[in-house]
Amino acid sequence: MDLFNRINSEISLAELLDSLYDGVYVVDPQRRIIFWNKAAEKMTGYSREEVLGRSCGDNILNHIDDNGMLLCRSLCPILRAFADAEPVDAKVYPKSKSGKRFPVETHISVIRDEHGKPLAAIEVFRDISQQEDYRILQEKFNHVIRQYVSTTTYSEVRDRIHGDEDDVHSPRILDLTVFYLDVVNFTAFSEKTPPQDVVMMLNELFGICEVITKECFGDIDKFIGDAVMAVFADANDAVRAAISIVSKGLPEMNRIRIENNETPIGIRIGINSGMVLQGDIGSLDRKDLTVIGDTVNVASRLEKGSMQNRILISEATFARLDDKYLQLFEPYGEIQVKGKSEKLKTFINQVPLK
Repeated sequence: MDLFNRINSEISLAELLDSLYDGVYVVDPQRRIIFWNKAAEKMTGYSREEVLGRSCGDNILNHIDDNGMLLCRSLCPILRAFADAEPVDAKVYPKSKSGKRFPVETHISVIRDEHGKPLAAIEVFRDISQQEDYRILQEKFNHVIRQYVSTTTYSEVRDRIHGDEDDVHSPRILDLTVFYLDVVNFTAFSEKTPPQDVVMMLNELFGICEVITKECFGDIDKFIGDAVMAVFADANDAVRAAISIVSKGLPEMNRIRIENNETPIGIRIGINSGMVLQGDIGSLDRKDLTVIGDTVNVASRLEKGSMQNRILISEATFARLDDKYLQLFEPYGEIQVKGKSEKLKTFINQVPLK
């Protein structure tokens, strides 16, 4: 007890918090930062002097959630913690001083006085980049295994491991990247082209998309008329697939079409990342294992807003990209999505692709 009392008297709370592995910062009820520990400095690149006295909503960390929504101006977890009686846990993507986003798990608790009035909020956050990399690696491993065994066998083995043999396709919430592609001016093309040639063109394009998607560890979710929808565990793989289609697959396909006196085609691609609901959708007689949700809807909206033979991505996808792909994109503007109060930032690939 004597040792504990001595340590308690000689080590301040600030020193104790500075010794932690996790980032810690404290804000007052106006969200002004009043403490910033050394781990927070190391993770974000912002020194204590640069942030103290500033509001966490002053475009410092510029947090976004899994779906790319800017949190500092609307759905801030700290504001939720001040409003709620319970602590708040969240997965968010802050932006470091270098401009690179990284995933963190954050826990926010509020300190209140004896009357229940909030005095401050303390946020503890941990960089989970390694856990995210492991999750993505596991998804890729599962994808490779599925290429060598039947879907039935894979599902049976997976369910036996989890002890859930009767729940093969139960609905699940997953963090995925959704890829949409369609043909530019398809209606005009199909009106002046014989039906058999339209079908042949689509089969050629879909074949290219399917091969490249598999090579990049993705899955074709469905073909919708002249559109392709695919899902990826890793946003980098989705962008890699899009780049391969735009810079290699499509040009080669059009080269052959021109040689055969056929009209070359253009495509648009939109990519978004976030939480989706995956499950069996349909009737008793006809079901599809697919994904649904806002993330899917936004990906479709991005595709429609993209330019010919370009790749338009959301900030949620941009935040998940490695430096290799980040440098290929530049800000494009904001789009308004139905049901969303905040406009979504978008990024488009530079031309030509590197």
